[in-house]
Amino acid sequence: MKLQPNETELVGNWIAEGKTVRADAVCERIELLIKNHLRQIAFSPESGAWETLFQDPDDCRYWERTYPQGEMHGGGPAAIKCLSLDQAKAKYGVS
Repeated sequence: MKLQPNETELVGNWIAEGKTVRADAVCERIELLIKNHLRQIAFSPESGAWETLFQDPDDCRYWERTYPQGEMHGGGPAAIKCLSLDQAKAKYGVS
């Protein structure tokens, strides 16, 4: 469940099943990581909760949650991407 050192990005997808849509395993993993492991640090000044910065308490890496298919209903599936300290400072004002 935890993020592995070699992981730098997780991108979720929605799977259409007949008339319904469900989250794939990556979406479920992202949700579990955010609820149970990653610490929320900041929201994007421009995008609010649509772009959120988290930190992994195990290795202190920064992770940004975005919704790359934002045109979809509800913002679409989430993705998380590892950011460098410099990227986190520039975008979120992390000190």
